[in-house]
Amino acid sequence: MAETVPWDHDELSVGELAARSGVAVSALHFYERQGLISSRRTSGNQRRFPRATLRRVAFIRVSQRVGIPLRRIGEALAALPGDRTPTAKDWRRLSQAWQADLDARIEQLQALRDHLTDCIGCGCLSLRKCQLVNGRDALAAQGPGPRNLLVDGLEA
Repeated sequence: MAETVPWDHDELSVGELAARSGVAVSALHFYERQGLISSRRTSGNQRRFPRATLRRVAFIRVSQRVGIPLRRIGEALAALPGDRTPTAKDWRRLSQAWQADLDARIEQLQALRDHLTDCIGCGCLSLRKCQLVNGRDALAAQGPGPRNLLVDGLEA
């Protein structure tokens, strides 16, 4: 059983943050390197995170769970005044802004599901069929990868 951190503690060690958030220490270190969370160092060079980092980590995890790339999550967190913890109002605003991206991802997944047995979307695994659908590799002008199954803007 994880050790309970008293509520009067303003800061958490990386182990305490991992135990409370359910996120591996290695992931927390990665989030810190990416600038998503920050800590201070003690005189013994140990990380100490503000308790509010728990909410930032929850925000990151929920955002990832719905398919938002870390780059976009980082942009959202950086846009908050004073690098503060997201509020419910922030979440509503950001989730509405991300809804179009999620709709496009759903569209892409439905297209993939519907055409999964046809081909790879001109990447190309079915040369015989793709000669008909993509004669002379015309889709190459649109960019790399399976162009028929990619939704613009979702490759990154």
